[in-house]
Amino acid sequence: MRYLFFLFFTAMSLTMVNAQNDYAGNYTRPVSDVMKDVEKHFGVKFKYNVDTANYVLPFADYRIRPYSLEETLTNICKYFDWNWWKQNDKTYKIKPYEYPRRHVDEGEKMLGYLSSLYSSKAEWETRKAVLKQEVRRLLGIDEFLDSCVKKAPILSKVKKHDGYTTQNICIEMTPGQHLFGTIYTPLKKGLHPLIICPDGHWVTRSREDEQKRLGTLARMGAVCVDFDLYGYGQSEAEVGREAHRTDRAHVYQAACGLLLLDYMWNNRKDIDKNRVGVNGGSGGGTHTVLLTVLDDRFTAAAPTVNLASHFDGGCPCESGRPVQRAGGGTCNPELLAMFAPKPVSVVSDGGDWTASVPELEFPYLQRIYGFYDATDKIENVHLPNERHDYGINKRMANYEFFIKVFNLDRSMLDESKVTIQEKAELESIKH
Repeated sequence: MRYLFFLFFTAMSLTMVNAQNDYAGNYTRPVSDVMKDVEKHFGVKFKYNVDTANYVLPFADYRIRPYSLEETLTNICKYFDWNWWKQNDKTYKIKPYEYPRRHVDEGEKMLGYLSSLYSSKAEWETRKAVLKQEVRRLLGIDEFLDSCVKKAPILSKVKKHDGYTTQNICIEMTPGQHLFGTIYTPLKKGLHPLIICPDGHWVTRSREDEQKRLGTLARMGAVCVDFDLYGYGQSEAEVGREAHRTDRAHVYQAACGLLLLDYMWNNRKDIDKNRVGVNGGSGGGTHTVLLTVLDDRFTAAAPTVNLASHFDGGCPCESGRPVQRAGGGTCNPELLAMFAPKPVSVVSDGGDWTASVPELEFPYLQRIYGFYDATDKIENVHLPNERHDYGINKRMANYEFFIKVFNLDRSMLDESKVTIQEKAELESIKH
C-alpha cells in the first residue's frame, strides 16, 4: 500500500511539474534534470556540495547557453545562491556561495579596477594611506589590543638542539585566553634577524614541516616565533575548536603576531631591529600579508601558497572581519603591495588558487614596485606541478629568500639536523 501511495505521489508531482511547464508556470523543471541535460550536452560530470533534491528551476531551459558551459552554470547557480568551480576539463563542482571566493576572471577585473585608481607613486601613496587606516578600523585591531591583558609572558626552560634552541612562550591575551607559541633561537651569539611565523590550518604548529622550517631558519641565524591558531592546539582547550570559525579569530590571530613582535622587540637584546620578517603558509600566508599592513617594523615578507586576487581566505580567521571593504574594495594583492618597496617573496603552485599568480597577481605587484624603481625587490617562486602544502620546495624557496635578504648562513641549511620534538614538549610552559 505504501509503495502504491509513493508511486501515486511521484506521478502527481511529475504531472504538476509538467503542468507548470508553460509560460504561466514559468517553464519550471527539476534542477536535477536540468543538470543531467547540461552534463550530457557538454560532456562533463558534476560533483555536488549542495542538495539538489526537491528543487525546481523556473525558466530552466532558457538559462542554458549551448555555446558556453560556464555561462549556463552561472545562470543556473545564481538562482539558488550556488557557485561552480572547475576541477578539470571534464569535472565541475557545484558548491554553496562563498563570500571570500571568486573566479579568476573576477580577480582579473578587480586588479584592473584597482590599477585604474593610481598611475603614479603619489596617487598610490594616497590610496595606501586610506587602506592602512581603514584596514585597522574594519579589523578592530586597536580596540582589541587595548582590551588585552598587560602581563609578562611565561617562558619554559630552554631546550638545546643542533645549532639552535627552543623555548615555549605563553602570553595572556584577554582574561583566560592565551597565546601559545615557541621561540627558535640560533646558538651562535650576536644580533639576529627576527621572523614572526603565523600558522596555517595544518593540524598543529608541532607538525614536522613547521619544526623543520623554523629550526632550519634558526640554525642559519634567524630567531623565529610561531603560535597556535585561535581554537587550535592549546588554544582549543580554552575556547573550543568551534571558536576558530568566528570573526574573533581574525583579529585575535593578528594581535598574537603583533604582541609577539612587541615582546621580542622590547625584551630581547639579540634582535636586529633592521631585519624583521614575517613568513607563513596558507592561512598563515594571509596573516603574513595582514601583518605587513598593520606594522611598519616588518622589513621582509614571504607569504606562501595563499596570495590571490580572487580568494580572501576560506576561513573566518582570514576573512571574518571585512577588511576587503577598505578603500571602497580591495584584495590581498593590493594589501601586500602596500609593503613596497620592501622585499617580498610570493610562493605559489599550480594546484590551488595561487595558480594564477605568475600571470595575474605578480605583474600587478611588479607595477606597484615599479613606482619605487624596486621591481628587483619582489619575486615569485611558482611551482606549477605542486599542490597546496608546505613541502620541501616551498620551504627551500623561503630559505633562499631569507638567506638573501637577511644574510643568513647557507652552510647551516640542513633540515636533517632539526630535532622533531613531541607535541607535548612544544606545549609545556613549566619553568
